[in-house]
Amino acid sequence: MPRYLPNTRFSDCWASAGDVTFYHRDGKCYWKKRAHPEFPGTLAQMEAQSIHLRALQAWRELSSSVQELWNTYALTVQSHRPPFKADHHITGHNLFVSAYHGFAQLGDEHVPTPCPFESFPVFWAEYSGVEVVESSNLMLRLHVTLGGTEDPDRYRVMTRLQLTSPGRGRQPGYLRSHIAIDNCQSADGIVEVYVPDYKLTWDLDLPSYQVHMRYLLIDSETGYRCNFKKTSFLMTL
Repeated sequence: MPRYLPNTRFSDCWASAGDVTFYHRDGKCYWKKRAHPEFPGTLAQMEAQSIHLRALQAWRELSSSVQELWNTYALTVQSHRPPFKADHHITGHNLFVSAYHGFAQLGDEHVPTPCPFESFPVFWAEYSGVEVVESSNLMLRLHVTLGGTEDPDRYRVMTRLQLTSPGRGRQPGYLRSHIAIDNCQSADGIVEVYVPDYKLTWDLDLPSYQVHMRYLLIDSETGYRCNFKKTSFLMTL
């Protein structure tokens, strides 16, 4: 894609303007023509869009004083999109919508209550094992380590998975969302992620798979989510 070259008026660009979308890769800015697909999306994508529209409507129905409280709490939450500056923070609207989505992913969709953003514990997840359930579903087991918290069971692991043939690279468009069945409350650190219809989802029926995974934590008390991490591993059935 064409690279965006800084000039005297604009040193950098991001997001979309008109029919052009700017994006960053390896610290460099590029641009491409904005896509206008005719395909309305899968059922899961349409449901996610429906949740987002309800979140936007819920924000509009808040009183100005409550919106201002969200704005105040957002002042300490650094943005994870460019420009990457220490004083660049998200808005109260962003924080509210993020919390709304977090609760929806937990299966508890409701209007969140304003509360300060707390730092998430240090965490990482490793592949532990897998079990085939009823021939077409998977029960994926992850060993999750949490550090720096006295209350690990308030957090739930959310994953984005892609199954490929062994050795194949990831394709972000084929990642699918799956949330852990329970919060991180197991004494041995094991969480289980139920993956239905895995053969149909990725159109593969193999004895072994390369699994590409993004994962993050959702705070079940606030609905807030942390930055995702990435890992890949080989899984044999």
